[in-house]
Amino acid sequence: MNKQKIRIGFIGLNPDSHWAAAAHLPALRSLSDDFEIIGVANRSYESSKKTAQSLNLPLAFKDAQSLVSSNEIDLVVVTVKVPYHFELVSAALNAGKHVFCEWPLGNGLGEGRKLAALARQKGVIAAIGTQMRYAPEVAYLKQLIADGYVGKVLSTTLIGAGGSWGNETEADLYYLHDQANGATMQAIPLAHTLVGLTEVLGNIEELSARMLTQFDQVRLTDTGALKPKNTQDQILIHGTLKSGAALSVHYRGGITRGTNLLWEINGTDGDLQVTGENGHGQIVQLAIKGARGEEKKLETLTPPAGVYSGWPSFSGARNVGHLYALIAEDIRTGSRKTPDFEDGVALHELVDRIEKSSQEKKEAWVRSDSDKKVEP
Repeated sequence: MNKQKIRIGFIGLNPDSHWAAAAHLPALRSLSDDFEIIGVANRSYESSKKTAQSLNLPLAFKDAQSLVSSNEIDLVVVTVKVPYHFELVSAALNAGKHVFCEWPLGNGLGEGRKLAALARQKGVIAAIGTQMRYAPEVAYLKQLIADGYVGKVLSTTLIGAGGSWGNETEADLYYLHDQANGATMQAIPLAHTLVGLTEVLGNIEELSARMLTQFDQVRLTDTGALKPKNTQDQILIHGTLKSGAALSVHYRGGITRGTNLLWEINGTDGDLQVTGENGHGQIVQLAIKGARGEEKKLETLTPPAGVYSGWPSFSGARNVGHLYALIAEDIRTGSRKTPDFEDGVALHELVDRIEKSSQEKKEAWVRSDSDKKVEP
């Protein structure tokens, strides 16, 4: 196996803020035998130079096109806001580079499908950042279910708090509150967490959804300004999994004073409960409790300690690290173990089903209300 380090170019990396610094950098430090960050391209050349100097990177690129065209780069990592994914990922693919794109893949299903088709055409590794499936706790849950801990799964219930998408946000995150940007609550925390749920329990077969907007304005906490908001802040889903188990989901904007991630799995022989401090299952540290048989009280269940060895303490970075490890294997051996853009399209399709179901119900309600107002 070729052990030459895979050379990474980041599009969107600041040394002291945002997701790339919090998760990608510590993940890659854990895999320093496999990867080397060579350069960065940010929104401005000055920002690129500042990041390169701060992180001691060899190259600061004037723009993204210069980075993807460089012979010094093997893997392009795209960690910018969703509206820019399509242009930047397309450029990297057309340059023949391997790509790791943060989820969502594109701004909606249409862009996702186009990017997946381009990746197939280019024949490169095209990884999508749906990393909750690699959380050690998710792998542990999956094994518990496979080993029959709960017996036959009868139902699963998921409640999550999105954090953003309530009635307050920071100015830098205001773009999340405009549906046109494709960074909605259903597209980010809900979709990420459904990846973990379906990894453990199997795919969703049927669903019916409602999405509601309780606030038409959002207050920027750092400026006090009130800005218009058109994204949904309450998402309700019920349906069935392919196994026949019942599914119930409720995601809500903001953070509550209660449990902000509660996922329960109920079966014929036992029950499992997963909790976290927020509804971003791909980021948050998960805690598991369970009981089965004659046990009457849920007790803490912990994955084997060895699964955390050598990985960052931050759960989000740890999960991303597992994804990078698969990317390295795929690039070196030609395997296809990493979740790819086809997986991204499947998740976009699920989000699209949720949105369309909600829209259909809204339109049916409007028609019904209109009919009631018609004079006999």
